[in-house]
Parts: sequence; C-alpha cells; structure tokens
Amino acid sequence: MTTLRVIIDEMLSPTPGSVARYSEELTRELIVTAPTNCFVEAFVAASTEPEYELIAERLPNLNYLHKSALSRRELRASWQHGFTSVPGRGMLHATSLLAPLKRHDRLNRGEQIVVTVHDTVAWSRPESLGSRQASWSRAMLKRAEKYADAVVVPSHTVALQLEDIANFGDRVRVISGAASSSLRVPANVDERAAELTLPERFLLAIGGLDPHRGIDSLIRALKELDDDVALLLVGPEADNDAVRDFVEAEGIAAERVRCMGTLSNDDLAVAFDHAAAFVYPNLDVGFGMPVLEALSFGLPVVHSDAPALLELAADAGIVVEREPREEYAEALADGIRRVLDDAVLAERLFYSGQDRARAFNWRTSAEKVWQLHADL
Repeated sequence: MTTLRVIIDEMLSPTPGSVARYSEELTRELIVTAPTNCFVEAFVAASTEPEYELIAERLPNLNYLHKSALSRRELRASWQHGFTSVPGRGMLHATSLLAPLKRHDRLNRGEQIVVTVHDTVAWSRPESLGSRQASWSRAMLKRAEKYADAVVVPSHTVALQLEDIANFGDRVRVISGAASSSLRVPANVDERAAELTLPERFLLAIGGLDPHRGIDSLIRALKELDDDVALLLVGPEADNDAVRDFVEAEGIAAERVRCMGTLSNDDLAVAFDHAAAFVYPNLDVGFGMPVLEALSFGLPVVHSDAPALLELAADAGIVVEREPREEYAEALADGIRRVLDDAVLAERLFYSGQDRARAFNWRTSAEKVWQLHADL
C-alpha cells in the first residue's frame, strides 16, 4: 500500500482565497484519481471540531486525517525552523510552502517532500503581504531550495521568476489549477440575486486596496464610465471602511462601490452569472484562479498584462497595459467600455472564455501530481 500525505492547512485559512480553493480542489481530485493500492491522507494544524467536520464533508473518501497538536501559528513557526514533522513515511505533498522541510532519505527510504509556490509576491512586492508574511515566505523558500525534492508552480511565469530567486535546477514542475468545481449557478438564482440586492449593471472584482491588486486604479476608472455602472468587491481583503474612505476621497458616489465580503459558493456563482464583466487589475499574480472561474461562466474578463494572466487567459480576455501607472485607471476604463458597449465582442468573449476554461481541469492536475511523485 502506498500513501500520499497532503498538507491541507491552507484549506482552513482564516482568510480563504484562491490558495484555499486550490488546496481543497486538488486534494479531492487526488483522492479520486489515486492509482490502485494508493491512498490519500491529509495533515492539518490543530483545528475546531466543525473544521474537522468540514474537511470530512468536502474530502470524501479521505483515508485518514492527521491532526496536529500545534496551532497554525505554532506550526508555521516550528516548520520555519525545521522542528516537528508529519506522521508516517513516504510521499508528502504540500499545497503551499507550509511543509516540514528538513533532511530526509528519498533514495533509500522513499521519503519525498514536494512543496507548492503559488507566486513570487514576497520578493516582487513584499509590502503587499506585510513584513512577517513576506519574511516567512522567503525563509521557507530557502528551506525548500535545500530540502524539497520538487517544487510545483501554477504557471511557466512563476517558474521563470523562481530562476532569479533560487536554484532549483530541474526540480520545478508546472502544474496549473483550474476553476473551482463548487461554483455552480443555483436553481433559485433569481431569488438569491434579489437577496444580494445586486445592481442592474455592475462590474465584479476580487480583493481590497492591497497595493498589488490594482483595485485603487479600478475604482478611479469608474469616473470614466457611465454613472449606472457599479463595482462589487468580494473577498476577505475588501475592507469596507478603507474602500469607503478611498471612494469618498476620489469623489465617486458611495453607492457605486460595494464591499460584499466573503460570499458562499452559491452567492459567488450568482454574482458571476449577473455581472456585466469581471475585472482583474492585479499588478502581480502567479496564476489567477478567479480569472479562470469568470471565464468558465462565459463572463467577459478585463485583466492586466501581468505575464501570468497573459499565459492563463491567452486571447480569451481584454488585456490592459499596467504601464504607465498614472494612466492605468484610464486604460482600465477603456477596456471595460469596450465590453460594455460592444455586444458582439461580449458574445465572442462568452464562447472563447468557456473554451479557454475547459483547457484546465483538476483531474489532469491531480494526475500530474501523482506522476510527479512516481517520477521521484
């Protein structure tokens, strides 16, 4: 019997986002695609009983869940300094840099450690993460450079960026994610839309005023658009007070920008279904799962020319140049206006977006992970 242990702590992140969805979706598909006589176990930091129940619900047929005695903060600090490990031996797959990276015997004992690097923001824009998180990420990558048997990245862009940061040689493997399988338009879509009081005509975006997200430029772009176009921001990073103050300072009507917070999968699907366009103005990104999710709905996408987004979306979205930065808001407005004012273009993007999204799927990703561990 062969066991693959997966570290799924990101799945229970206090600020759930793309990495949390990635951890859940990939692990679920690893269970489904497990080869004969291979089983998947999971490891998570000390959590609450409802969180353990959530894991059991969302990861059916998981062979076993290892529950650490350490809290998430304690586990992060412990693994940063090379202390403690995960029960069992053999293959270990981390869906982020959170992993017990230390000396092990792959050749004689079959021990493997594979980690995942989702982006290089800790190096390119550390201020957007905060000094503590950026420092932790840099320290863990150094440990990965020394001890990891392989490093998974979601795009060729991140693979190239890592070459300037660390020496992994041929240990880097590009295995992308896909759109979340949990986002489906519910049967009572109109009822949910009414409960959310969605505007008649709105743009949808993810995140708050973090410097690397470009939401400040997107809000400024509203001044160049018709007054009936609203902006809905979703996600845990969207700080209502900070956004409200920024909107007021820019002289934009308060009702044109709403912070929705973290939505359930059904409500997020409703928002995707009703939006006029999805805008992803991020200045720096490693993959862009929200873009892929929007494309899967056939929703027209306007995104920056960040290399990873060009790689992901191909020609399925409207590309906006980030530079010069002082003209970025106007450029975003031009891109958005193209979608809003051109029904033929919007229809073309509907089909090309869905076609592009179908090029990514979790089964293929999981099979590549299994193959990676087999190669090791």
